[in-house]
Amino acid sequence: MASIRARADSGKLFFDFRFQSVRCREQTLLDDTPANRRRLEKVLQRIELEIHQGVFDYSAFFPGSKLAATFAVAVSEAPRETGLGQPTPQVNGPAVISAPPQPPLAASDARPKIGAFAETWQLENQVTWRRSYQRTVSDIVTKHLLPRFGARDVGSLLREELLQLRSELAKVKGRKKETLSPRRINAIMNVMSLILAEASDRYKFTSPYYNIKPLRIPKSDVEPFTLAEVQRILDTVREDFRDYYTVRFFTGMRTGEVDGLKWKYVDFERQLILVRETIVLGVVEEDAKTIESVRDIHMSQVVYDALKRQLARSGRLKGFVFCSSTGHALDHNNITKRIWYPLLRHLGLKKRRPYQTRHTAATLWLAAGENPEWIARQMGHTSTEMLFKVYSRYVPNLTRKDGSAFERLLSERFASSAQNVVVEGAHHHV
Repeated sequence: MASIRARADSGKLFFDFRFQSVRCREQTLLDDTPANRRRLEKVLQRIELEIHQGVFDYSAFFPGSKLAATFAVAVSEAPRETGLGQPTPQVNGPAVISAPPQPPLAASDARPKIGAFAETWQLENQVTWRRSYQRTVSDIVTKHLLPRFGARDVGSLLREELLQLRSELAKVKGRKKETLSPRRINAIMNVMSLILAEASDRYKFTSPYYNIKPLRIPKSDVEPFTLAEVQRILDTVREDFRDYYTVRFFTGMRTGEVDGLKWKYVDFERQLILVRETIVLGVVEEDAKTIESVRDIHMSQVVYDALKRQLARSGRLKGFVFCSSTGHALDHNNITKRIWYPLLRHLGLKKRRPYQTRHTAATLWLAAGENPEWIARQMGHTSTEMLFKVYSRYVPNLTRKDGSAFERLLSERFASSAQNVVVEGAHHHV
């Protein structure tokens, strides 16, 4: 039975499987850790699947192996998908993959298949990625790239095939919508471009990914709550979640930031919330979303009081600020479906994502006349550009002034000038 094992002498992991009745053991440079075992298990599963389907190319997975030269590359009699999504023609007898005659290459110069190289690329780069992004890339490669291009040589793709991929992705059914969003399609294409860029640099070919522009992404749907709506929500929500939503509405914290907030990052003495970690898909990330996301948020008195009350609830657990009775982090999907959306329906308010609490904080700060640079720091933005592009248009609707501040300035200034003229005129007549 195929397995991932560790060498007794070095502790390095290696593949152990059978192919064409031959026991194959291929070494890796990875240490024996649970994470590395999981990664290699995924590769082994794909190897076993291709062996079962009769399409396994030993040299694609292990191009430098001595065993690679001893195995022939054959596919089953069943029609096989090509890179363009069309089955290969049936022929009499087993079909054999053939390539145009090429000069003989040294083993180190042989170009691997996209599937094998994509796995190598992920292993080499994951140290620079957050765990949530590692999952995103793995999902993209497994679901969208390997089924189409996995068995292709890294240098064999054409630009028109990539354009066709993008076109067909636009027809794929998404999780929430009828089709994948432009943002998701751009993310998939970006991973493809990075893989090809690295492969072209190593194996000396021109990447076909050129002059392919990302799809235009519609503006985000920003629908902040009014201060009156916030008050209604906080007056009506369950008491055990009132402080949670108070912190969300008046700090502008992202969902992962507030759900991942721990008591060690709450500084009551200086009235600061230190954003140092976030939680994504139930896993705590030890770094925030961006460099700017690592920030100190000032507590207003309302937030200070809310956190003091929460301290009496969960402080003894010495972990997450907002958590279950056992101290586990909140499941934001569960909370949204069980608390948030039913509350909005009960109040007759438009259905909006909990993330709108962050947008609400920004608009309330702007409406109160806070310094835009201070607001940007509180939000974790790189500059004030986001405030003026997205949020400022909501301020007149919240303050009901619509230029009245400027009108008052002019009226006060010119009223005083007019009064001086009247006084001077009176003196002249006297």
